[in-house]
Amino acid sequence: MPAESVFPQLEALLPHVQKPIQYVGGELNSTVKPWDACDVHWALMYPDAYEVGLPNQGVMILYEVLNEQEGVLAERTYSVWPDLEALMREHEVPQFTVDSHRPVKAFDVFGLSFSTELGYTNMLTALDLAGIPLESKDRTLDDPIVMAGGHAAFNPEPIADFIDCAVIGDGEQAVLEVTKIVRAWKAEGRPGGREELLFRLARTGGVYVPAFYDVEYLSDGRIARVVPNRSGVPWRVSKHTVMDLDEWPYPKQPLVPLAETVHERMSVEIFRGCTRGCRFCQAGMITRPVRERSITGIGEMVDKGLKATGFEEVGLLSLSSADHTEIGDIAKGLADRYTDDKIGLSLPSTRVDAFNIDLANELTRNGRRSGLTFAPEGGSERIRKVINKMVSEEDLIRTVATAYGNGWRQVKLYFMCGLPTETDEDVLQIADMAMHVIQKGREVSGANDIRCTVSIGGFVPKPHTPFQWAPQLSAQETDARLEKLRDKIRGDKKYGRSIGFRYHDGKPGIIEGLLSRGDRRIGSVIRAVYEDGGRFDGWREHFSYDRWMNCADKALSAYGVDVDWYTTRERAYEEVLPWDHLDSGLDKDWLWEDWQDALDETEVDDCRWTPCFDCGVCPQMDTTIQIGPTGKKLLPLTVKNAAPAPVSSGHAH
Repeated sequence: MPAESVFPQLEALLPHVQKPIQYVGGELNSTVKPWDACDVHWALMYPDAYEVGLPNQGVMILYEVLNEQEGVLAERTYSVWPDLEALMREHEVPQFTVDSHRPVKAFDVFGLSFSTELGYTNMLTALDLAGIPLESKDRTLDDPIVMAGGHAAFNPEPIADFIDCAVIGDGEQAVLEVTKIVRAWKAEGRPGGREELLFRLARTGGVYVPAFYDVEYLSDGRIARVVPNRSGVPWRVSKHTVMDLDEWPYPKQPLVPLAETVHERMSVEIFRGCTRGCRFCQAGMITRPVRERSITGIGEMVDKGLKATGFEEVGLLSLSSADHTEIGDIAKGLADRYTDDKIGLSLPSTRVDAFNIDLANELTRNGRRSGLTFAPEGGSERIRKVINKMVSEEDLIRTVATAYGNGWRQVKLYFMCGLPTETDEDVLQIADMAMHVIQKGREVSGANDIRCTVSIGGFVPKPHTPFQWAPQLSAQETDARLEKLRDKIRGDKKYGRSIGFRYHDGKPGIIEGLLSRGDRRIGSVIRAVYEDGGRFDGWREHFSYDRWMNCADKALSAYGVDVDWYTTRERAYEEVLPWDHLDSGLDKDWLWEDWQDALDETEVDDCRWTPCFDCGVCPQMDTTIQIGPTGKKLLPLTVKNAAPAPVSSGHAH
């Protein structure tokens, strides 16, 4: 039975909302397939506004991977703003996809990608608007399987009541495996209902179904154990790792948004994983090992993507793009190839010790010269040892001196406040560092118009990192520390005016901390916040700290725990953590040793260039670190006024 488009009802509402264009669909490179010609239907959601969700690489890749399959259809849906939500409720228009405006409830799988925990209330809004029961236990055969993925899915326990399953790790192969299982189950006449389908998924060992696990608690609120409640379900669920990125050159046809979005560029992921070992960084820990895309693979993706989109900027994405073994050749090769087309290149942020002026010049050769962003993360040498961010102040000053000396005028420095063992003094040294940067910049450039912006985020301990046991700094202490820093910068007559200061108050970080290290009991808090009107918690203008705290006080009192218990409390080695049964490949003992090293201010090298530290990922996941150089160069694809030259696509490690 085909799912009918709700566009006729929706269209009447669009003149009454802001930015109606974001709900219309029909973007360049979007895919619409006939419903009846497909036997497996996916609705993919990035639970945030269109302008944030559309450029998301994860959703874009899965959308394309699925739609390339015969008989499989994937469409996208995003969070609707409160103005449209109210009208949809009034006129009974359900949550819809932007591709064909079909109701989300009609699909087989509703897959949500969470890169941050603050999207949980948006998920509940979408479920409710779709007419899908909020809790998995209330769903029937007529409802889609609700599946979570993305970085936040590495601890899906706070949303365990609302999702049917979660997939951790890379999604490309995982969604194809899930599709195969759904297809077979449907072809057999859906035997055993939802439970049988979920059991088939769980049995693979790579899909986590919370309903098949019971959590037992100790009298003091800690977890006693997490146990499977039916046979055939694994004790631990493994993450998925795509090993050869050149085999998955997605997106081949990147989507071009209709409305303005946060990134107006075409992006290519140049490698996955990071072994720098920054102890606060969940992304670096859970995406190990390092897997590089070959230089020729990157070149082909850029060429196809630019032809398919017409963008004028290419973002070279990864957790630490300047660490690609051939980044110099990549940047030079692309800049040479697109000199006449004025295609700009960008790296999201540059490591201080990986920056060199040749690379910077190649990146800005065809585009505009914007500011440079560096992330020392910690203000003092001591705290940088604690977090394993091995950058000295001399490194930083030398790097910015080179930049200012070569004509840059603006540098942005990113730091965190509230790191483990941090004192006021560690944070106040951020001001000293910024002043030295301005001083050096004026000296080498001979100009007074140079700027340095200091941007500060609050530290939130994350699962599967050495800091998963660390206490979080309270919102009040975070704010007090940042106020002292602001006063120190503003009070400096000589340099203060040249330093911009941007920071977030400590409140959102506490809620993020509650959600990131929470267990199943936090589900009642999320639901209460949603029912009280909580939406778009990642947006400052929509976030309400008081709402979260009030709902948490009420919901958690029944369990004898509170927000502080989840956030500012330090965990001990023997404590069972809510995500211990989800295997990111990292050995828990190794993480604990690294936490002890942090407390001793001991630094650990990057295992890409040194012997293995036994973090556990490679043997456990049967993976290896894959880096170049491949020895190939990125030849121009076409010489002007000549026949196109063939491109070799060799691959070597």
